[in-house]
Amino acid sequence: MLRYRLSSLLFGLAAVLASGQAHAQDVLNGIAAVVNDEVITFSQVRELVGSKEQAIRQQFKGEELVEKVKEVRLQAINDLIDRQIIIQEFKKQKFQIPDYFIGDRVSTIIREEFGGDRQAFTRTIEAQGFTMDRFKDMERDKIIVQEMTRSAIKANTVVPEAKIQEFYRAHIDQFSTDESMKLRMIAIKKSDSTASRRRLTEEIRTKITDGADFGEMAHMYSDHNTQDAYGDWGWIDKKTLNEELTKAAFSLKAGDVSRVLDISDTYYLLYSEAKKGGNQRPFTEVRDEIEKLIIQQERQKLRLEWLQKLRKKAFIKMY
Repeated sequence: MLRYRLSSLLFGLAAVLASGQAHAQDVLNGIAAVVNDEVITFSQVRELVGSKEQAIRQQFKGEELVEKVKEVRLQAINDLIDRQIIIQEFKKQKFQIPDYFIGDRVSTIIREEFGGDRQAFTRTIEAQGFTMDRFKDMERDKIIVQEMTRSAIKANTVVPEAKIQEFYRAHIDQFSTDESMKLRMIAIKKSDSTASRRRLTEEIRTKITDGADFGEMAHMYSDHNTQDAYGDWGWIDKKTLNEELTKAAFSLKAGDVSRVLDISDTYYLLYSEAKKGGNQRPFTEVRDEIEKLIIQQERQKLRLEWLQKLRKKAFIKMY
């Protein structure tokens, strides 16, 4: 029920943004959630998702756009809730971050990201709608979240060798390279005279089997955009083409030409110039990579468990 209410509110917010700026401002400054006695506003949500929404608006339209915006904002609200309960836990423990530490952080940002130009830094944050005090508060919150998280999720950095080997055996596909082939293709569109186009494709295949160069035939007859490249697809793997073409292509031996393939509105001829078998990376090569992956997974698990404990102790209400 709570998720439905929030989803409805986010849908309304997306619609308001499209219909009126003044009304939208009222909504954006409204309450998105409450964490204990502190409020998360929609202006904070907008601040967090602004760049993501711009990217989404370039990719989607209509109802799909609205759904994507709702999804991003819902995730942002949950991220803000997590951040708030972490900061509240920091204050509850009576921890402190000295002001000079924040000052050093800002100085580092100016030096590393703005080449030491403080005026350029100030212009940038003002253009983003931030004062210096607001920016410092944001950096303080980031440091609190980073350090509290790091302290809470100290994963065991020693992974048993047997666990690493077991992961390798269970995920062997992740450490193997796919079979690949160097492919050329001729594609003949059926158009209105399907029978004649089929005969043309068969005649082209006969010429090739009689010694004509496949690439020259592709350059002369193919309706595909690889025509100017003499039908050359280069090296492909089993994820490059659709399922039917992939099955036909990889059934060929090097030097073979396929039968005429009738797929959708096109007749195809495939030519395998060369093939390479898949290779399995040895355990010794990927051992350290697997160890790092296991440690990262353990940290993610500990972080989730820690946040769930904090959420259980907090009063959280979404609007």
